[in-house]
Amino acid sequence: MTFQSQDLGLAEDQLTPADGWHCSHFFYRFDRAGLAGVSAEDLDAGKAAFCEILSPDQSGAPQRLQTGISSGHKSDFTLMMMDPDPLKIQSVHQQLLASPLGPAIEATWSYVSLSEISEYVQSIQQYRERLRLAGEDQGAIDKKAAAYEGRLGKMNFQRLTPNFPDYPVTCFYPMNKWRYPGANWFTLASSQRNKLMSEHARSGIKFAGKVSQLITVGVGLDDWEWGVTLWATNPLHLKQIVYDMRFDEASAKYAEFGPFYTSYIATAENILRHCNV
Repeated sequence: MTFQSQDLGLAEDQLTPADGWHCSHFFYRFDRAGLAGVSAEDLDAGKAAFCEILSPDQSGAPQRLQTGISSGHKSDFTLMMMDPDPLKIQSVHQQLLASPLGPAIEATWSYVSLSEISEYVQSIQQYRERLRLAGEDQGAIDKKAAAYEGRLGKMNFQRLTPNFPDYPVTCFYPMNKWRYPGANWFTLASSQRNKLMSEHARSGIKFAGKVSQLITVGVGLDDWEWGVTLWATNPLHLKQIVYDMRFDEASAKYAEFGPFYTSYIATAENILRHCNV
């Protein structure tokens, strides 16, 4: 059963953002000692419940639900969810812990955030001004601005209510911007921050078709200010895009990175099989 905000008697707009969705990343580990104490009958029931709870097709599932097999020791499997209702997301987590396998599932880390349209996304007018300052003639400005306007709606949809790409590998990490003397991001002029972020974005464009990115904001919601989710067609591209973009001043001088979690997209059934449950 999925718990929703209405179950608390709350109006829909009390927990639903005006723009964007809630987003949560969860990381779990199987307690092998706990699993050893589960009977064969209970284990079968637990595995069935596990697969049902983590099915994106289950009734009442969040709008976006993706599971993966973790790489490394920090967790065994990962769960990423997005929905307008934060309690629908949290309900999946609670269902896992309350399931027959729950006593043998340990939550090792999580990150709570919201999708957003960054302040560094240029408006049509800002884009026109940039072209004008670059010396473009009016005909070229009109043509390029029209093309940009056609792309902007799709790009903003992907930022706010994204469809997860059909890529096999994903990486998540949180990040902050420094507030150190001489490297305080928040004391820079808006024009300077926009310039640095434009440079940063240009570095990522060459990975189109290889890497897809979603940045969500955790300011006021979690310990880190932003969460970065990357999906890639091959793990090599994850390494390369993060390496290349760290040379941009926005990262090299102003960014602090948290732990990296890499996983390979997999169904709940394949997670159990891979983890020898």
